[in-house]
Amino acid sequence: MSDIAGFLWGPPLVVLLLGGGLFFTAYCRFTPFRYFRHALDVLSGKYDKDDDPGQISHFEALSSALASTVGMGNISGVAIAIHTGGPGAIFWMWVTAAIGMSTKFFTCTLAILFRGRDDNGDIQGGPMYFIEQGLGKRYKPLAIFFSFAGMFASFTFFQANQLVQIIRDFVYVPEGIFVNNSLLGNAITGIIIALIVASVIFGGIKRIAKVASRLVPIMVGLYLFAALTILILNLSLIPKIIANIFYDAFSGDAVAGGAIGSMIIVGVRRGLFSNEAGAGTEALAHGAAKTSEPVREGLVAMLGPFIDTIIVCTTTALVILISGLYTTDNNGVTLTVMAFEQELGIFGRIILFIAVITFSLSTMFGYSYYGRKCASYLFGSHIKPYYNYIYIIVIVIASISTIDIAINFVDSCYALMVIPTMIGTILLSPKVIAASKEYFSKVDL
Repeated sequence: MSDIAGFLWGPPLVVLLLGGGLFFTAYCRFTPFRYFRHALDVLSGKYDKDDDPGQISHFEALSSALASTVGMGNISGVAIAIHTGGPGAIFWMWVTAAIGMSTKFFTCTLAILFRGRDDNGDIQGGPMYFIEQGLGKRYKPLAIFFSFAGMFASFTFFQANQLVQIIRDFVYVPEGIFVNNSLLGNAITGIIIALIVASVIFGGIKRIAKVASRLVPIMVGLYLFAALTILILNLSLIPKIIANIFYDAFSGDAVAGGAIGSMIIVGVRRGLFSNEAGAGTEALAHGAAKTSEPVREGLVAMLGPFIDTIIVCTTTALVILISGLYTTDNNGVTLTVMAFEQELGIFGRIILFIAVITFSLSTMFGYSYYGRKCASYLFGSHIKPYYNYIYIIVIVIASISTIDIAINFVDSCYALMVIPTMIGTILLSPKVIAASKEYFSKVDL
């Protein structure tokens, strides 16, 4: 599995993702950054209309998307990036997020601009719909390709695996529970998690959105409170750590040793896993927003990478680097928890434990919607309940798998999603520019 992920995440895919993002940024003349305040106004509900087509509000759409992105990628993914690629990998996560704002602006504008209807007649949005509707029937194989990749990528292997890991390492092991049979303990935990997830996802996108719109702000606020407390207590160390991130990203040793390319790939892989810009999953959530203005939803969507990677991932990275524990053998969620515990004691462990549970569960809620939507496009709406059952079973399977299998499975599926999403978005980018010119010519800013 690692060989497959390594092959897929070769230089061509990195060029497509980063090069495409740079193209979008230049082509739209930095629109996401110039209209940042307007995006916040839209998010606040200033332009909401009850009679607009769609299923959920702008805020609920962003919350649903963030429920999937603000998750284990911010806690465990950052730790894996630093452990694997060193502090410099964080810089490349920042780069991915910055240009990812433009990528999300384009993909999510297209998700509204070229919405389609499923076999029930309900309005749907996402890469498979904007590829088919925007590029025509001859590109339908590309839409099918995305849907197959998205259907499998939505299985929350990584989130379930890491949630079980933290429960095992910080509950079962200290208490001497399942010491002689960790596999059984992991399986039981996986079943409990699966039942909790099932209670939400069988209610559809509206229930997922309502839960996410309440859960996401609380969990992000709680997590950032703990992280910012650590940063304030270690304020004098931050300039040196940030300088080290930049130095490590371009260090002469890294270039001479041929490691800088690997570091960039690690940073981009973890950045994509964190904010999903270019993968197309974000367009699945934003495609359900209640709006008749495609550009408006694109502006809301571009806030995602800023919140997710620039703010949340950076605070996680700084905490880990302050602790110095990234040089040990610990990895994943365990490394992050140990860093918080070292700086805040038992309070840090408790905060992280709660954050991991809420982050993981919210991600599982959101991904189930993505997977159902992909499966429905391929096989019809009648498949949705059956997909949910498979989704729940996979959570249990993931709970007894290794972290390497979880990481490489997710990375492989994400790589496959990037290909049709970025190709379709690049080909349709003139449509986004035309819609932007029309929108900004009439909107009262």
